[in-house]
Amino acid sequence: MLRTPTIAPDSLLDVMRMRADPLADHTMAAVLGPWPVGVVPDPESPQWRRIADVNRAFAQWSDNAALTGWHASGPIDPAVAPPLQAFVQAAQALPHWADAALLERAEVLFMEHGALSCVLLFCASLPECYVIPDLSQVLHTAGQLEEHTEHRIRSTAAMIFPVMMHGGLTRPEGAGVAQVLKVRLIHATIRNLILRGEPGLGSVQRAKAQVPPLPVPEGAGLHATLLAHGWDLRQDGLPCNQEELAYTLLTFGYVFLRSLRRLGIGLTGSDEVAYLHAWNVVGALLGIDRALMVHTMHEGEELLSRMQSRGRAHVQPPDARPALAAALLQAMERAIPWPIVRPFPRLMTRHLCGRQTARDLGLQQRRVPALSWALFWLLLGLARLVDTCIRLVWPQFSIARSLTRVLGYHFLTKILMDETRPLQLPERLLNQMDEIVGRWSDDPHAPRWLNRLEDRLTTAGRWNADRSSAQGAAASAPPGAPAP
Repeated sequence: MLRTPTIAPDSLLDVMRMRADPLADHTMAAVLGPWPVGVVPDPESPQWRRIADVNRAFAQWSDNAALTGWHASGPIDPAVAPPLQAFVQAAQALPHWADAALLERAEVLFMEHGALSCVLLFCASLPECYVIPDLSQVLHTAGQLEEHTEHRIRSTAAMIFPVMMHGGLTRPEGAGVAQVLKVRLIHATIRNLILRGEPGLGSVQRAKAQVPPLPVPEGAGLHATLLAHGWDLRQDGLPCNQEELAYTLLTFGYVFLRSLRRLGIGLTGSDEVAYLHAWNVVGALLGIDRALMVHTMHEGEELLSRMQSRGRAHVQPPDARPALAAALLQAMERAIPWPIVRPFPRLMTRHLCGRQTARDLGLQQRRVPALSWALFWLLLGLARLVDTCIRLVWPQFSIARSLTRVLGYHFLTKILMDETRPLQLPERLLNQMDEIVGRWSDDPHAPRWLNRLEDRLTTAGRWNADRSSAQGAAASAPPGAPAP
């Protein structure tokens, strides 16, 4: 029996704009304590030291097994440990409705698409994240996606890859749950800094008020900037509220699948359901209300469209979205070695996200050289034509997949797998990722000649770099660093 779509109504979305994550918010309020009134604390204040303590605790969450019975060790403030331990105990379990078979299928799908998955992250999921103005304003205010764009991209990948690696959510040796819980507390830290306290206390009354801005100390870092920013709760709702978190979840699940369809390599209906289910499980671990999750592509299309329409109605000048998109595109363009191909990420983003999103993000403002424009659409058109014909006898053949894999290789090697700036993951996970990327070197669904053509546009042999001399990486981005 087909499931009847149940899309969250506007009345529920209105409520969710003023709802956050009580468990994580209470945890960070207990960790940080009350903020001084009317000033940004000096760098030696206990709140900043406790944020550093949380980061040290994150380093101990190396995999899912480390969460079981976790107790803080090392130089961590005794006041910080109990609330973190209570949070880990309460938040690490998968929801009762999680289906292990669907999760395993979603892992296989992500890994089968390999480098193509990176293109969809860069050219579809992340750009769509910026459409909602309130969420973009937080990221823009922090200055992280313009000044440190590639670092922010890698922080996002540091959650996605552990989640989608084999057993990431279901096995003790996986690390998906551990990484998701870190991101959940990062969101709570952002809310605590911007609102200068726990949002769950008196949020209905506070919705009629504003959090006034404070003078920003000279040379202030990310945390102090967020604390001083100020916030209009009546206009913008809570920062990183339930509606915004659910919207971001859609970009990693529904938008990924929609992009595969737009490239002409969409999945079967059952595979799409499995992939959406996996991201719903991630959403539950992130503290997202199940009423805001989608289970079919139709539901995803309806909810994404409604949330974007609501967000566009609240755009306030100055519009931060074009600056965020420009920073992302510049990072992608720098990764491409051939000048004629450098506009391809902009053209791919327009194609995958559509005209309205392209207008929102200012992607139409910069003209693309005519030769690059013609080459992009010629390659895409020919790929679709050839794929349509050959798939009559070879269903898994796809030149479109191979072309996007070439882009994905350069994004992977120049941005995500750069040895000088590794993903902020434990060394064991980095080595696992390196091994996986090495297996992506050849497309098992492509003929030998097409893989050899790929080699000429990427590199011969395995894609992974030599990690024998790599240094250990930090376990996670510091709390309060916004993740798209």
